[in-house]
Amino acid sequence: MISEIDGQLHIAGEMNHQTATALLAEGTPLVGAADQVLNLAAVAVVDSSALAVLLQWVRTARAAGRQLRVIDAPAALVSLASLYGVSEILFPSAAGNEHSVQH
Repeated sequence: MISEIDGQLHIAGEMNHQTATALLAEGTPLVGAADQVLNLAAVAVVDSSALAVLLQWVRTARAAGRQLRVIDAPAALVSLASLYGVSEILFPSAAGNEHSVQH
């Protein structure tokens, strides 16, 4: 589900309640070990579980003194983040429009 391509972590497929536990287990050591760019361009389905996974990864990265940047987030994920009031946590550069959003 997570692959490293060109120095970025790529998530593919679904980020939902069925995949959240596996994604969390697979990604947590990766985001804690080094600064990472998380590319979500190949994510086809999201629900609020995706937010939970991403927020935990942000906490893990911060606790380890690492940076985590999310790019190419699906529009549905950006919408959920806005709805739940966590956009600034997941997309801190949104005000500068540095992250790209997949439509």
